Amino acid sequence: MSVAPKRPDPPVVGKVTHHSIELYWESAGQTSDSGKGDGRLRFCLQEADKSQGWGNVHIGYSYSYTVTGLEPSSSYKYRLRVTSDHGNSEFSPAITVCTTKEPPSGEQLHRIINLTQDIDKLKKILETGDNLIDVPDKFGYTPLMVCAQKGLTNIIEVLLPYGADVNAQNSSGKDAMMLASFAGHLEVVQLLRANGARYDHQDKGGSTSLHWAVDAGHLKLVKWMIRDGAAIDVVDFSSKWTPLMRCCAMSGHVEVARELFFAGAEVEKKDKDGKTALMIAALNGHRDLVQLLVERGADPFMSTEFGMSALDMARSFDKKKVVQYLEGVMEKSRKEKRRVTGDD
Repeated sequence: MSVAPKRPDPPVVGKVTHHSIELYWESAGQTSDSGKGDGRLRFCLQEADKSQGWGNVHIGYSYSYTVTGLEPSSSYKYRLRVTSDHGNSEFSPAITVCTTKEPPSGEQLHRIINLTQDIDKLKKILETGDNLIDVPDKFGYTPLMVCAQKGLTNIIEVLLPYGADVNAQNSSGKDAMMLASFAGHLEVVQLLRANGARYDHQDKGGSTSLHWAVDAGHLKLVKWMIRDGAAIDVVDFSSKWTPLMRCCAMSGHVEVARELFFAGAEVEKKDKDGKTALMIAALNGHRDLVQLLVERGADPFMSTEFGMSALDMARSFDKKKVVQYLEGVMEKSRKEKRRVTGDD
């Protein structure tokens, strides 16, 4: 007489990690000899949920299964049922398995920094000595870079004594100070500088930390960086723009430009296309910055090798206020020249 399979033993525990549990079982001769069906056994593995209900995690013919996606240091309960051509067995007694503690990892370190900023947990990971301090995230940012961008000074103060590299650069060449500079975190920049961060680093586009601070128009930070010794006229690689030229192209921030002038920024320096800061400001419509440049000695009559002046560029881009101002300046200059030479 053919009968359903007998109640199986609980699953046997194999390899256990912080996020997975391997379970396996044996058929123990539970096959049918009646000739009905293919005689194979099918197994149903269930896991208890928090309410002690049960849910299927695996149904199939294999004699093992690895449950994944589990939480570290957590208990899980499993039971097994066998099905043959003649019916189902009872479920096995349940077995309880606990996942292991999550090992320290760069991913864990980044998770703490991005989500909880739990300093005690952070220190525990760093104290393992597993050399995780500069492990990059999926965007290529080290923990220090992430903190610099976010302005997490308190976390940076934890990372630095463990040897975080203040001058490490990501795939685009940006370092922690460049990220902090663009975000305007003065206190972070000061802390990084006190721990060896350098102003002469350039990213893959040739921009320095000062370029990035100027781009974002962070006046207080720009002032401090200049007084701290940041080079004023370093050019980037693509456009050959100095920080002053970048100011003229990007924010048009008059007070930032004024600080660069006070520090000795070269007014008539030309970029790769022969444009001066005045020309760049004019074609971008920064009327007040154009006025400041003229007042600081920029020559409105200067032109590129193709004969384009700042006024020509302003006209080409329909920057009416700039055109009106430059026309007035140039007419006044011509009148003064005629008066001096007696050509009136």
